[in-house]
Amino acid sequence: MSTIIHSVTLVDDGQLVEDGWITLDGGTVAARGTGATWRERHAAETVDGAGGVLTPGFIDIHGHGGGGASFDDGADAIATARALHRAHGTTRAVVSLVTAPVSDLARRAAMVADLAAGDPTILGSHLEGPFLDAGHKGAHTEALLRAPDAESLDRLMEAGRGSIRQITLAPELPGGLAAVGRLVESGVRVAVGHTGATEEQARAAFDAGATLLTHAFNAMPGIHHRAPGPVVAALHDSRVTLEIIADGVHVHPDVVALAFTAAPDRVALITDAMAAAGATDGRYELGGLAVTVTDGTARLDSNGAIAGSTLTQDVALRNAVAAGVALPAAVAALTTVPARALGYGDRFGALRSGAPGDAVLLDSDLRVRAVWVDGVRV
Repeated sequence: MSTIIHSVTLVDDGQLVEDGWITLDGGTVAARGTGATWRERHAAETVDGAGGVLTPGFIDIHGHGGGGASFDDGADAIATARALHRAHGTTRAVVSLVTAPVSDLARRAAMVADLAAGDPTILGSHLEGPFLDAGHKGAHTEALLRAPDAESLDRLMEAGRGSIRQITLAPELPGGLAAVGRLVESGVRVAVGHTGATEEQARAAFDAGATLLTHAFNAMPGIHHRAPGPVVAALHDSRVTLEIIADGVHVHPDVVALAFTAAPDRVALITDAMAAAGATDGRYELGGLAVTVTDGTARLDSNGAIAGSTLTQDVALRNAVAAGVALPAAVAALTTVPARALGYGDRFGALRSGAPGDAVLLDSDLRVRAVWVDGVRV
C-alpha cells in the first residue's frame, strides 16, 4: 500500500527539512519533497504529520530484551521484545546475547540465524561474552568468562552461519588480539568492552580491526589524566564507533554531550535494554543472574551493579537532545551511525528515494506517533 506522510520536519542525513513529505510505496521510499507538492501525488493513505518530526527507522545494535522478555529465552521471547521496541521506533535490531557456555551461545546464535533468514528486521546476533575481563564483568556470570580460543570462535561462527554481526571481547586477554583478527577476517565486527585495557591495548585492538566500543564508559576504566584508557583511544580513532546508553543512569548527560562533541558522527545510541524495558519494576533475571528493577533502574541483587537498562530508543533520543545534542546528530546516532557501524553503509537509516520504507513519526515533543517498516504501518 502506498502512503504519503506530509507536513513534517524531515530529519535525515544530518539535515533538517521543514514542511517536508515522503511517499512510501512497494516497501521503499518512493519520493520526497517539500511544501504542497505532495498533493500532486496519489496514494492509498495520506497521513498529516501536523508539524511533527519524521525520521528514518531507528536501529539498535545492542539490546537484550524488553516487554518482560529476554532475547536469550528463545524465538517467542525475541518476538515479544522486538514488538515492544518496534512500537518505540526501533525498526531493525541486532539480538544481543549475554555470556553463557559456548555450547549454549552456539545454539542461540543458530536460532537467531534462523530468525534473521525469515525476518529482515532482525539484523543478526551480537555476542556480549564470554570473552570478557572478570574485573569488569558487569552483569555477566564470572564463572563462565574465559579467554578466546580458535576452537570456540570457529564453533560460534559456524553456528551463526554469517549472521553474527558483532562480538564484544576484552582484547587484553590471552589470545585477544589474535581473536580480533580472526573474527574480522570472518566478517564480524569486533567491539572492545567489559575490559581492563589500557589506552595502548585498546589502540592495538583497533589496529587489529576492532571498530566498536561497547557501552562506552561502562565496564571499562574511566578517563584519567595520566591513564586515558580505552575511551580516549576510541575518541581519537576515526575508525571506531562508540556505543552510548543515554538513559541518565549509565552516562551523565554532560558526558553524553561530550562524546558527541569529541566523536562527531561516531556515536551510536543503544538501549542495552533487558527484559524490564517497557515493563514494570520488579524482579527479573539476566544471564542467569537475579536482577531487581526499581524506578526503572536495573541492578544485580548480588552487588548492586547496573544490569542493562530499561531504555527504548525514543527515550534515548529525547535524553540526548535534552543533554544539548543537536536533533540531526541525535537522529543520526539512532540511524545512519549504527547502520554504518555494522557494515550496512547507507542501506538502512535513511529517507532517501529507494531506501527501505522504515520511518518514525514523532510529535513536537519527540514522542512516537506512528512507525512504518518496509512501507507498512505497524
